[in-house]
Amino acid sequence: MAYLLDANVFIQAKNLQYGFDFCPAFWEWLERMNAQGKVFSIQPVGDELQAGEDELAMWGEARGNGFFLPPDTSVLAAAPQVSNWATSQDYSPAAVNTFLQVADYWLVAFAVAHQHTVVTHELPANSPKKIKIPNACVGMGVRFMTPYQMLRVERARFILGPLPAAAAV
Repeated sequence: MAYLLDANVFIQAKNLQYGFDFCPAFWEWLERMNAQGKVFSIQPVGDELQAGEDELAMWGEARGNGFFLPPDTSVLAAAPQVSNWATSQDYSPAAVNTFLQVADYWLVAFAVAHQHTVVTHELPANSPKKIKIPNACVGMGVRFMTPYQMLRVERARFILGPLPAAAAV
């Protein structure tokens, strides 16, 4: 089982808890887990991140298709199942249309196709105006969790080490 990370995991990490400047261990952990075949995202999420033209965009671009997976034939076969689920629910046509045009749709389709766990900060919500990732996961029988749950399950440890020589005063 692998994890598929939503764009909000990266964005919130960069902006809040795990900034590149003070918690590089988080980003190193993601890279290490990716190398072990445990943590990925999808190409549309990578495209979203790279549009930001910031440190996160550069980080994402450097990871490439090994981290931000392109859709394969299994994903393309699962996508209509997700689309059928979305259109058969009580969501507004605008909500369905938006969902089918954004990375969230492909994230769920990828998880369906490969039995991965989706990692997102989104919480389930019953609103006809927006399809939330957790709601789509429940509807499609896909496991989802928060980034903190993933870090705990995987026993991630970000331990302070000695300061680099230039930083020691």
